[in-house]
Amino acid sequence: MGGTLTAPSENPAVVPNTLPPVTGNPAMNAGPASVADLASGLLDAVVNISTSQKVKDEGDGPATPKVPDNSPFQEFFNDFFKNRNSDNSNRKVSSLGSGFVIDPSGYIVTNNHVIEGADDIEAIFPNGTKLKARLIGTDTKTDLSVLKVEPKHPLIAVKFGDSSRMRIGDWVMAIGNPFGLGGSVTVGIVSARGRNINAGPYDNFIQTDAAINKGNSGGPLFNMKGEVIGINTAIISPSGGSIGIGFAVPSELAEGVVKQLMDFGETRRGWLGVRIQPVTDDVANSLGLDSAKGALVAGVIKGGPVDNGSIKAGDVILKFDGKDVDEMRDLPRVVAESPVGKEVDVVIMRDGKQQTVKVTLGRLEDSDQAAAVASGGDSNQGDKGGGDKDKPPQLAPHDHNNDGGNNGGRDGVINPDEGDGNDDGADGQEPDDGQQQQAPQPQASQDVLGMKLATLNAENRKSFGIADSVDGVVITQVSPGSAAADKGLKPGEVVVEVAQEFVQTPTAAAEKVASLKREGRRNAQMMIASPNGDLRFIAVALE
Repeated sequence: MGGTLTAPSENPAVVPNTLPPVTGNPAMNAGPASVADLASGLLDAVVNISTSQKVKDEGDGPATPKVPDNSPFQEFFNDFFKNRNSDNSNRKVSSLGSGFVIDPSGYIVTNNHVIEGADDIEAIFPNGTKLKARLIGTDTKTDLSVLKVEPKHPLIAVKFGDSSRMRIGDWVMAIGNPFGLGGSVTVGIVSARGRNINAGPYDNFIQTDAAINKGNSGGPLFNMKGEVIGINTAIISPSGGSIGIGFAVPSELAEGVVKQLMDFGETRRGWLGVRIQPVTDDVANSLGLDSAKGALVAGVIKGGPVDNGSIKAGDVILKFDGKDVDEMRDLPRVVAESPVGKEVDVVIMRDGKQQTVKVTLGRLEDSDQAAAVASGGDSNQGDKGGGDKDKPPQLAPHDHNNDGGNNGGRDGVINPDEGDGNDDGADGQEPDDGQQQQAPQPQASQDVLGMKLATLNAENRKSFGIADSVDGVVITQVSPGSAAADKGLKPGEVVVEVAQEFVQTPTAAAEKVASLKREGRRNAQMMIASPNGDLRFIAVALE
């Protein structure tokens, strides 16, 4: 029991393809003989965070016993249980975590979840000193908070290092307060980088096998120079204790957030103002990309930084401010880390060609506040694409030929006052003098890739509850087992674009699909609108 299984070898004397010895920095490849000297200089900067809050019981105390009417004991029982339940109506709940001094004047960094909802916060130093702490600022998106204590003398502080220089296999050291046992030191290595554990919109965790347990949250993860390269935040464990899978917020993300919280008491993140979705293999093929990379723009937020047409729905963002966007989740993080008001170069793929556009970033928090006001309450929407909301993009009333007919309204979010609400037809020509613009004439339905498409007229709008802001051709039927069914398309949804071209009639949609087949394409990219105008892009296989 407990042995290591090995595969049998037909010729144990021969080891094929033996790898040569790996050479490198001896200090980093060899484990440290001891971290005692390193730890002794850092322990005084790591504190225990003790919090307390009053929690109101929700009436789960014992009920008053039932007694006969007019019983002499009724009044006694009423008084007894009333007093007993009122004594327990508010309970004081305490919790423990870790933190570290980042500035000698008394600024302390910890996790937001360590102090969230606390009525009282106290920092306990290794020498036993207890100082009341006040909350300076917190950021739920990265689970970071900054506290401030008022010491009589300057405190011993640590500084951030550069987590981007850490390699898988590098040695790290964690110090914290596991299970209330302050000043505990553990050592391990960087097990992985860039981990996404779905904890927040900017997940980019360092994974380590250094022991991290309950109470370590908010404590520092050091490199062998004594620099903070991570903030211990989470573990994966079936038992609640360390099994060697811990996660730390990297300093390359945390340092900027902490500085903003110290300076302003809040974050000030860059905002691009687009809604994005992943680039799948099918979508990449339909767009002519070599591989599935980048972030596909599903919509542009009205009034946002790129509402001027510099970036449009259907574009694929490949690079932002010199940084590659390998997958969708990279974009929100690099945008958020950028300064508000900065002009950046964004490399996009549009109509099969790469081009670079310049964008001046807005502020994410301003968009959050506007969304909260518009919804009549707090905004809990996440950041998909540098401030992009979890809610899908929506179409607004628009003229699909507003850009000269080249892109057919691909941005999907155009001000209602940019046109009179009538379409000129697919050719974008002006009507003759004295002629009134006409809505498209109803056409016979077309079968396209397992969908029956029909003209979006008043009858279909009423039948499927389709908003007036939605344009395109309506799906009236979907054949089971078809390419359209495989992508989850449903009757009542609207095909707005095929291969980045607006389609106003079933015939136009069918002709575009036929054209793609003649070109040898395997998939057709489509912009799909729900009845209320929510947008998404899909790639449907060309049968």
